[in-house]
Amino acid sequence: MNSEAIPYECSHRGKRFIHNGHLIIHMKIHTGERLHKCNQCDKAFTRNGDLCRHKKIHTGEKLYQCNKCDKTFSLNGNLIRHLGTHTGKKPYQCNQCDKAFSQNSVLITHIRTHIGEKPYQCNQCDNTFSLNCNLIQHLRTHTWKKSKQCNQCDKTFSLNGYLIRHLRTHTGEKPYQCNQCDKAFSKNNHLIRHQMTHTEEKPYQCNKCDKFFSEMIVLKDI
Repeated sequence: MNSEAIPYECSHRGKRFIHNGHLIIHMKIHTGERLHKCNQCDKAFTRNGDLCRHKKIHTGEKLYQCNKCDKTFSLNGNLIRHLGTHTGKKPYQCNQCDKAFSQNSVLITHIRTHIGEKPYQCNQCDNTFSLNCNLIQHLRTHTWKKSKQCNQCDKTFSLNGYLIRHLRTHTGEKPYQCNQCDKAFSKNNHLIRHQMTHTEEKPYQCNKCDKFFSEMIVLKDI
């Protein structure tokens, strides 16, 4: 079909439409206008179709059935990603170890174990976590009885593992040893950050200039 038969053209990408109304809807992608708002959360969308798909998250409607197992999904994209678990294909390769994953989101989560990134912050203390599920598990500790008493101070803990980590502040124990120098650390995430000084890896970029840093804490101090 020639361009005269499709008269309405997008000024950004050159995409053409038969009806002006379709062009108007398309232009919202470029302007960022989101008139279609969800009535159950604060999300909004440029297209009504995107809103309809989003609402399935709230209703629990799952129309997309996996033909390999009994799992169902509310979004077709989620089904497509799930199918990769059956094929055994793992196209997402970690560039810091030999592990590979079927989904990019899983790779992103895995990379946090290398760089020590912990984006999930507890709103009741200063603990942070690399996985949201770990944060959820931790939040339960604030409602549990703290029966684990430190024998050197008055602090108490809900889990024995937390008590063990705390005791290192008294004993000075540093079980996490760097395999490239003689430094040791009381916490594993401190060791991970330290090891970047050997590899010169700098994953954290300043959003005000082009500088990179090996530790997030350095970036926060700028």
